[in-house]
Amino acid sequence: MAGDPRDEDRVDLILAEWHRERPDLDTTPQAVIGRLHRLAAILDRALDEEFAKFGISQGEFDVLATLRRAGAPYRRSAGELAERTMISTGGLTKRVDRLAARGLVEREGDADDRRRRHIRLTPAGFDLVERAVEAHTANEHRLISALGADASTLAGLLSRWLRALDVD
Repeated sequence: MAGDPRDEDRVDLILAEWHRERPDLDTTPQAVIGRLHRLAAILDRALDEEFAKFGISQGEFDVLATLRRAGAPYRRSAGELAERTMISTGGLTKRVDRLAARGLVEREGDADDRRRRHIRLTPAGFDLVERAVEAHTANEHRLISALGADASTLAGLLSRWLRALDVD
């Protein structure tokens, strides 16, 4: 825990209470996991606010950005799109439906396999994702700016942790 009370955060307070009530428990993992959980909530709010300026959710941005990263003609099969987003297949269908209703994506059949469907960015979807990704990137830079050079170290540590937990 921090020495100066001004340096304490909510997690420090929780840890102090556990130490007082259950000094026999080693709660040191909460110093990391509790802070990551709080940071995730704060980051989600900050990302939601930025995407709301474009009338999209994080999940919708993920779909649009995944199509944009595919390169011209900015399309992927539904399976490939599900594989490359952080969205369940059921959630993906709902997002694609909403984006299609807004004219940002369209579904296409596959000329070689009639069972296979592709999702493609429309020109309006391309324009929106181009503007949104620029704002999103600037927002992410703002969000990590307090870390300075430590951001690179943290990225490496988080990557190592994800690999150790066998998470894609």
